[in-house]
Amino acid sequence: MDIHDARKKFHDLRLRGEAVDPRDLDELWAALPPVRIEDILGRWKGSVFATGHPGTRQLQESRWYGKTFRSVLDAKPLIRYDGNGALYSDTTTANGEASLWMVEFRGEVTATMVYDGIPVFDHFKRVDDDTLFGIMNGKGDLLDADGHPLYFILSTRDDPE
Repeated sequence: MDIHDARKKFHDLRLRGEAVDPRDLDELWAALPPVRIEDILGRWKGSVFATGHPGTRQLQESRWYGKTFRSVLDAKPLIRYDGNGALYSDTTTANGEASLWMVEFRGEVTATMVYDGIPVFDHFKRVDDDTLFGIMNGKGDLLDADGHPLYFILSTRDDPE
């Protein structure tokens, strides 16, 4: 699959109102290019692919907005809405925040967010200038019952500063 086909398929699956097969997402991941840390800085709105992963419901119930990458050592994995609709960085759930590293994942080196307080890595690939494809990887119960990670989307970069 070339990059143009991968981008089209990504956006088609993103808009799909029904479940997405993780194998289709793995195929897309392989076709998309890695991304550099300096290219992802900013605040991003997040959403999750409907694969049936239990983390999807947890993020929705927690009022997850997305992620913020201010610098290599200042990354905020869980930006949420508070009861008044204001955004804040939830440092309790993840036992801190995160940093950004270039990490090899599935045979490629790409920008990765490494959480400070829990064994979690969010790996990123570039879909286009305004969209990142993410895979949450790590220890514990991060995989669903079939062994698939959480697949998510970061889009609509909205740098507040």
